[in-house]
Amino acid sequence: MAVLNRDASESTRRKLPADATITMRVPARTRDLIDSAAASLGKSRTEFVLDSARQHAVDVLLDRRVFSLDAEASEVFAKALAAPVAPNAALKDLMSAKAPWE
Repeated sequence: MAVLNRDASESTRRKLPADATITMRVPARTRDLIDSAAASLGKSRTEFVLDSARQHAVDVLLDRRVFSLDAEASEVFAKALAAPVAPNAALKDLMSAKAPWE
């Protein structure tokens, strides 16, 4: 998958092979709007749409703020937040692993 870092060089993003196809129909006015925005950034329509969709997908997944817990689970969760786990090998491995979208 392409690099999410907005500072990534364009050559880095272009080296990644495409291995899937997405086909969609859009109104001509929407296509024209996308083309204008892409041109203003010096990108192709495909680059612009992929970059925009990828960033929005990451934002959606990271913005999961609402979840429900019953009283018991809520209490366990609150205690876990109040007493964070001390650093250990498993936690260090987890924190050094790439995010699923990288």
